[in-house]
Amino acid sequence: MELFDKVSETIMTKGQQAVDKAKELATIASLKSQIASCEEVIQKNYAEIGRLYYKENGSAEENPYAKQCKAIENAKKGIEDLERKIRETKGI
Repeated sequence: MELFDKVSETIMTKGQQAVDKAKELATIASLKSQIASCEEVIQKNYAEIGRLYYKENGSAEENPYAKQCKAIENAKKGIEDLERKIRETKGI
């Protein structure tokens, strides 16, 4: 019986360790998901700050971000040209 008891105890110990590890991994996954959500909020707000800044200062001569604003303007013009080509291709 002693062997059976030792085997049972080992199985129970290993089973509990597996449960504990699974709980730990689930907690870590949940925390990482919450971190990702916080980072998403930060990125969205950074983007919104950038949009607001660009809207207010994008065409200003003395703009410390003139290079980036010009790149945005060029990209917008490129999008307009590509959308026009799509409409032409579709015959609209």
